[in-house]
Amino acid sequence: MKQRFRARRFAPSIVAAAAVFTAAILTTTSATFAQRGGPPPTPRAAAPEDLTGYWVSLVTEDWRYRMVTPAKGDYDGIPVSIEGKKLADAWDPAKDEAAGNQCKAYGAAAITRVPGRLHITWQDDKTLKVEADAGTQTRLFFFGGKPPQTGPLEWQGYSVASWDHQAGGGFGPPGPGGSLKVVTTRLRAGYLRKNGVPYGSNAVVTEYFDAVKEPDGEQYLIVKTLVDDPQYLAQQFITSTHFKKEPDGSRWHPSVCSAR
Repeated sequence: MKQRFRARRFAPSIVAAAAVFTAAILTTTSATFAQRGGPPPTPRAAAPEDLTGYWVSLVTEDWRYRMVTPAKGDYDGIPVSIEGKKLADAWDPAKDEAAGNQCKAYGAAAITRVPGRLHITWQDDKTLKVEADAGTQTRLFFFGGKPPQTGPLEWQGYSVASWDHQAGGGFGPPGPGGSLKVVTTRLRAGYLRKNGVPYGSNAVVTEYFDAVKEPDGEQYLIVKTLVDDPQYLAQQFITSTHFKKEPDGSRWHPSVCSAR
């Protein structure tokens, strides 16, 4: 029986805290609008939790893979396929730089694992905007969106968002919740780690974003990421990444991508 790989996970008290809003709120709100004859609430108005603001990475697990560039061939903890290992073993950052591919480790499948800060805002009532200062990357989450069939592939791909009624997509605390679910496709091939561990353009990245507030008022963001890649992964790769909310953007300092 196959065992799904998971990166080593930090399990502080925040993981045990359930989301404060439930799916019942969404159902009741939609029903109320329907009874009044009006349109259902927009995704922004129906949000069961507030994800906006500035969030800083808490690197409390996988430090040696996230804070420094691992050695070539170190893909411990990732279920790399035979084809993926061959590509990882041939990693050459100088070639990436020469080809203008310094951002291969900053794509949607890996960006939350890169230490740094996220700035989350609503671009409009149906589009959530997530900026990462690491590599100066921007992601757009489209509620009700549909990936285009043609056009160029991008580092951040095309992300379809929805409010998921099961906290953490089944990986978080028990009971109902209000996770943000994001499914990203149409990705430009990149790296799961800076040392060339690859994911391909056919990879599908599924994420669950949960905001948790502690009794002392501190707020945390938990991002669970599931990467499915039939080309370079032998099975699904799962990580759980933590962020802490900051009061403002005074420490927000976007930086360029680095291949090393």
